[in-house]
Amino acid sequence: MATEDFVNGVGGGVKDLYGEDSATEDQLITPWNFSVASGCTLLRDPRYNKGLAFTEKERDAHYVRGLLPPAVFTQELQEKRLMHNLRQYDVPLHKYIALMDLQERNERLFYKLMIDNVEELLPVVYTPTVGEACQKYGSIYRRPQGLYISLKEKGKILEVLKNWPEKTIQVIVVTDGERILGLGDLGCQGMGIPVGKLSLYTALGGVRPSSCLPITIDVGTNNEKLLNDEFYIGLRQKRATGKEYAELLEEFMHAVKQNYGEKVLVQFEDFANHNAFDLLDKYSSSHLVFNDDIQGTASVVLAGLLASLKLVGGTLADHTFLFLGAGEAGTGIAELIALEISKQTKAPVEETRKKIWLVDSKGLIVSSRLQSLQHFKKPWAHEHEPVKELLNAVKAIKPTVLIGSSGVGKTFTKEVVEAMASLNEKPLILALSNPTSQSECTAEEAYTWSKGKAIFASGSPFDPVEYEGKVFVPGQSNNAYIFPGFGLGLIISGAIRVRDEMLLAASEALAAQVSQENYDKGLIYPPFTNIRKISANIAASVAAKTYELGLASHLPRPKDLVKYAESCMYSPGYRSYR
Repeated sequence: MATEDFVNGVGGGVKDLYGEDSATEDQLITPWNFSVASGCTLLRDPRYNKGLAFTEKERDAHYVRGLLPPAVFTQELQEKRLMHNLRQYDVPLHKYIALMDLQERNERLFYKLMIDNVEELLPVVYTPTVGEACQKYGSIYRRPQGLYISLKEKGKILEVLKNWPEKTIQVIVVTDGERILGLGDLGCQGMGIPVGKLSLYTALGGVRPSSCLPITIDVGTNNEKLLNDEFYIGLRQKRATGKEYAELLEEFMHAVKQNYGEKVLVQFEDFANHNAFDLLDKYSSSHLVFNDDIQGTASVVLAGLLASLKLVGGTLADHTFLFLGAGEAGTGIAELIALEISKQTKAPVEETRKKIWLVDSKGLIVSSRLQSLQHFKKPWAHEHEPVKELLNAVKAIKPTVLIGSSGVGKTFTKEVVEAMASLNEKPLILALSNPTSQSECTAEEAYTWSKGKAIFASGSPFDPVEYEGKVFVPGQSNNAYIFPGFGLGLIISGAIRVRDEMLLAASEALAAQVSQENYDKGLIYPPFTNIRKISANIAASVAAKTYELGLASHLPRPKDLVKYAESCMYSPGYRSYR
């Protein structure tokens, strides 16, 4: 079955073991590679199981005659039935459990559902529902998904990686569970995040499911509630820190590179601030690493800001930015904005940072606080008298853009939003904290308190709002716009490192996808219904920048990168079996 194409590795230089990229949907493929799958074994293998969609001929050839009811369904009919069933659930967590069951039963049908109903199902497999799933992961845990690497595996991490059945991995999403969304330390139960993120890599970015690997690194938890929970599935100890933590991560990063090569993308997810910055600094020069909380959030927010200029006018450099929250997301977004202004105006980044102000739990970050600040906050300490409250900071700084990345809900109060509206004709308000309960304000509050003047986007989804007879559609500043296409771009170019220029390219590509029709509704992001087209365009821009920087190993460079990106995308349609 190894034709020339498979050996050469269509789709980013990684061998296509199952012919998923190379076989067209009407081409016959064999549903096995190392062993012949038939009968119950075939029905229990989520990669090849088609349920009632096995044809009469396939039922005879693969010994499943009689193991299935006699009806033969199309994949479309199966999808219709499942969506009907899912819509019967009132509780989002029940939908989540049903979808995870489907993923473990029939992989292609799961991704078909996700792709065709992305706007409806995204909030289920991702924020906000995935947050609740992580909180209750011990109770709803059924079958292991991904790899668990704990302190018990120290010195044996390479062996543990070899236990994973797939040998060619392109993307790893890894968390240590210390800062899950805005919910805090969930320890080992954070596994819901890498699993959810990777299902989006496939559904939205077209990365093959067989080349995705979710990993949770368990170094303990400081969450007393979990430590006292008899059903907790992780290590029952306080978090390891310092040398012990660093050594485990060092061994993990070396093992990943040793086992999967130079071009495997490692995405850090939901690490606590101090570790997130350190890991990115430490490994960005030796590994292909990306932190979605710092870089992905920054890229998607910058895209929204670039797109919003069509509505509010001026260039990025004409605006003044005020952040509530100076952690990974806040400082990551601020830095990328400063880089983009620097790129546009040719001014040094030290100069462009002065347009951007940050407020943390102690108030406005100003130069008189320099000595006590964490290292990642220091570039944002500008000359100004100390200001304690956000409202006073808004009045003093007079921002045109207010961005919330604090992880604390209800912090954009009526007075804050009113102050923004009195200072600006069209104030741009981004309440980015997840899940919905942690959002700085709701869409309805932003539109009502600003008397319909605000341009609003949030991290978690909000329904359209009617205010004085006009319907406002809030945008969702969701990392899922960026990371699947960004990852695909790195894979198809065979990138060996990530650079900030690639993030800027991704932001510009996403902003370019917003149509006039979207702007007319006040949207600064395109609808998710076209996400695969959007991802292909982002992938092409990222790949082009990778080639330009000389960091691509997949040579020669394809002529049409958008077409090439689309051709590398996994399609979830059923294959016909011999």
